[in-house]
Amino acid sequence: MSRWFHDSKAADVVSIDDRAFQYGDGLFETVAIRGGEPRLWDYHLDRLTMGCQRLQITLPDLRLLRKQLDYAVAKSAEMRAHCTAKIVVSCGVSARGYARETPTLAKTYIGVFATLPVAAELYRDGVATRVCDTRLALFSATAGLKTLNRLEQVLARSESVDHPVFEGLTLDASEQLICGTMSNVFIVSNQTIITPSLHRCGVEGVMRRHAIETLRANDIAVDIRDVAEDELYRSDEVFLTNSQFGVLPVRRCGEKVWPQHPVTRKVMTMMAEGGVAECAV
Repeated sequence: MSRWFHDSKAADVVSIDDRAFQYGDGLFETVAIRGGEPRLWDYHLDRLTMGCQRLQITLPDLRLLRKQLDYAVAKSAEMRAHCTAKIVVSCGVSARGYARETPTLAKTYIGVFATLPVAAELYRDGVATRVCDTRLALFSATAGLKTLNRLEQVLARSESVDHPVFEGLTLDASEQLICGTMSNVFIVSNQTIITPSLHRCGVEGVMRRHAIETLRANDIAVDIRDVAEDELYRSDEVFLTNSQFGVLPVRRCGEKVWPQHPVTRKVMTMMAEGGVAECAV
């Protein structure tokens, strides 16, 4: 079940000429709503602001956006304890063709979706993953952003139909580990926490940022750099971050198994103490 709103009014149609439909021209944020409140809201706004600047879209009024989000959540009261809000910023209707005037005045839509918590045993035992065959293009002009064009993730995620796992991990065209189809990835090697650099492709997740800042606030360094695929398999632990589930340990990637996750447990405890309640195992 989902509900959509535009300008604090119920909406269920979008123009077929809208650039979001025609070209995937726009951005989106998926916000965890817990107890009626948006989690990591400021981080979402930071990424949305960066995305609008990069795509030359006029940034929505952020105070009005929060009021519209609160309205959408209030109108979905039966879901507000645990749900997801999706904010879509579209470049709207324009003349046919790729080019558009810049900066472009955007149209904003907000959807509220019922979601179920991730099963407790996955936080306890870890999740199964695999490396996807689909490779991410290098040096994307939209690296780090959550644009409406997610075809690489669609292709990568669709591989799990024949190979059921919780998450697929993606490499770029130079065989460097980047992220999951819906998550960011961290590895632990010799007690050092490492996460792939995303300057060439991938999405800079808000929970990834929160994890990095939480660790650094606790005097734990995080190394952000290129990570080759073989380093993933040689690592001592692996964990995933995502705005909805927080932090999850990885139990398996293909044939590689990580039976213990002591460092990941410490990270989860810190994240739980910082307000990501799902991580309290």
